Amino acid sequence: MSNYQQDTICIQSGWKPGKGEARVLPIYQSTTFKYDTTDQMGKLFDLEESGYFYTRLQNPTNDMVAQKICELEGGVGAMLTSSGQAANYYAVFNICEAGDHCIMSSTIYGGTFNLLTVTMKKMGIECTVVDPDAPAEELEKAFKENTKCVLAESVANPALVVLDFEKFAALAHKHGVPLIVDNTFPTPINCRPFEFGADIVTHSTTKYMDGHAVCVGGAIVDSGNFDWNKYPDKFPGLCAPDESYHGVVYTERFGKAAYITKATVQLMRDLGSIQSPQNAFYLNLGLETLHLRVPRHCENARKVAEFLENHEKVAFVNYPGLKSNRYYELAKKYMPKGSCGVISFVLKGGREEAVSFMDSLKLAAIVTHVADARTCVLHPASHTHRQMNDEQLKQAGVDPGLIRLSVGIEHVDDIIKDLEQALSKA
Repeated sequence: MSNYQQDTICIQSGWKPGKGEARVLPIYQSTTFKYDTTDQMGKLFDLEESGYFYTRLQNPTNDMVAQKICELEGGVGAMLTSSGQAANYYAVFNICEAGDHCIMSSTIYGGTFNLLTVTMKKMGIECTVVDPDAPAEELEKAFKENTKCVLAESVANPALVVLDFEKFAALAHKHGVPLIVDNTFPTPINCRPFEFGADIVTHSTTKYMDGHAVCVGGAIVDSGNFDWNKYPDKFPGLCAPDESYHGVVYTERFGKAAYITKATVQLMRDLGSIQSPQNAFYLNLGLETLHLRVPRHCENARKVAEFLENHEKVAFVNYPGLKSNRYYELAKKYMPKGSCGVISFVLKGGREEAVSFMDSLKLAAIVTHVADARTCVLHPASHTHRQMNDEQLKQAGVDPGLIRLSVGIEHVDDIIKDLEQALSKA
């Protein structure tokens, strides 16, 4: 459906019902799938034919939804995972192993920061954290002989730093490694990283893609653009025989889809962080309105940001849609239709006033979530980034008094009234 607009892909892509089949994507709530002969199933295990035999590896419901996300991003293949965290882990671990090195933006989501700098460090994978706003000359110093990938977010959570895709892509490709971008906040409605040089895209589908806060999930999309064969010694997992599949070489057998195929048949086979078909069904319902909800989120967020920027109790507002924002021009370049519906701001009274303000909200809820239809609020230093010390918080662009506000799709006047009454009590 590459010739269709994003709006149409959101609704029509993925499931293609035949004569007499369900109009709506069915839930294939089955662990296994039947075949008539031993040889038929054997060919599936040998990767000689495509098909379904066990849901941990592939499931029709999941595949139809993954295909829709793939088309929205403009990739060659995609897979669903049990969470966004799992998606980022698989994306890196698919090409990194003990003794390897990766580079990560310092402003990335706290959970991902911890995943790479703590958990994956225990697995023998070293990570260098870099300032995404640093000049290319400084960033280049982070690369090593064993560097295997660069990971960043298109719009950082919660710092709202806008990634300079072309700068990072140029550096990554100069050193023969792919750029992996978490595109959760803008979604492909507002930003398609592959068009600016990214090679792999990840999502926490739990956020805008689901939109209703009913199911946790993640996704990985492969652009098919990175030439793994150009660096066979650097990426043996893709370019050398996989003995667990009778010596198959993924780049030879699957071409442009080598990366995503390996992630599916090897990592998902062994680690099993599959998204349930039920969750994939819910996710698909959210995707059908993604193109309608994202513009409303952005419109509301801009108006709320303008209100906060002019309020006497607010010290600072961070939103790429504000002309006063340092990333405004970069956001216009890469996301001309808008960035996201998330705002971060600091009150003049600091941490104590932030807590008082949040406790006084009535419409907006304090939740460990972001980017669904309902307006919600979070104090990152106390919640998502709680494991970080003050120095790490500073590197991540998180002030101790920072408030993350996820602006929903309610009427914007009601959202502003709620903020106003809470500010009056802070």
